[in-house]
Amino acid sequence: MQITQEWDKTFPKSDRVDHRKVTFKNRYGITLVGDLYQPKNASGKLAAIAVSGPFGAVKEQSSGLYAQTMAERGFVTLAFDPSYTGESGGEPRNVASPDINTEDFSAAVDFLGLQPNVDRERIGIIGICGFGGFALSAAAVDKRVKAVVASTMYDMTRVMSKGYNDRVTLQERTRMLEQLSRQRWSDAEHGTPAYQPPYNVLKGGEAQFLVDYHAYYMTPRGYHPRAVNSGHAWTITTPLSFMNFPILTYIQEISPRPMLLIHGEKAHSRYFSETAYAAAAHPKELVIVPGASHVDLYDRLDVIPFAKMATFFNQYLA
Repeated sequence: MQITQEWDKTFPKSDRVDHRKVTFKNRYGITLVGDLYQPKNASGKLAAIAVSGPFGAVKEQSSGLYAQTMAERGFVTLAFDPSYTGESGGEPRNVASPDINTEDFSAAVDFLGLQPNVDRERIGIIGICGFGGFALSAAAVDKRVKAVVASTMYDMTRVMSKGYNDRVTLQERTRMLEQLSRQRWSDAEHGTPAYQPPYNVLKGGEAQFLVDYHAYYMTPRGYHPRAVNSGHAWTITTPLSFMNFPILTYIQEISPRPMLLIHGEKAHSRYFSETAYAAAAHPKELVIVPGASHVDLYDRLDVIPFAKMATFFNQYLA
């Protein structure tokens, strides 16, 4: 496993936090690689936050920016690469799983709870985009998580099984599963999985949100060579388990621990947070950021409500 030690993030290094690379294992024995951020000169036991996402991104992008910014605000934070992606382990590369990616958050909580300067009764998690859904899933099942934030959230099991705005018909779903099922024989025959076409390569005529993704993942603003979304792709069969595995079934069981959902007013994905909010039990809060698109909440420091997040975690990880 090759772990880079130089600063190769898409954001500048803060002089207000200490940073180091760390590794830890999840319940399936996959070694995950993360960046641990800590406030400089902090003493005593601190509250901690694990951060991951977006789906197909790496810790050198949004999750690292969120983690470093929250460390500046007094928390020990861990941004990690999910299994099979980035610097984390797992073969084959660039495959996702609603179960394993939920587990990755709990493995991060394992790691944080073993740090000598972390109060293990004061651990929260932040999930961005598709990992917002996994963060909610992890918070529901893992009672050690005391507070959860999902920013610009996607429910990946919902969008893969039902399409955007739940428009996929049973006939379309059946056809898609037929193709994915048969792809397994092809992969088994070749001994390696086939991959989808490269992500975020524009051909013209795409919807605005796809143009927005390109503007983040494929330009110096957010490009990272290890990110699935920066011109790489998931395996063709990645959607299989997502099609049959609704991760937010038990969202009400996050309560009585609090959740904060943050979404852009103009985001194509806003309905994911709104329906999750409606399904969840109290305490819960939904913050709609005026004028913001989905991707604005990836890296725009003038748009992401970090002060709100800090207030939320300071209250509930007190």
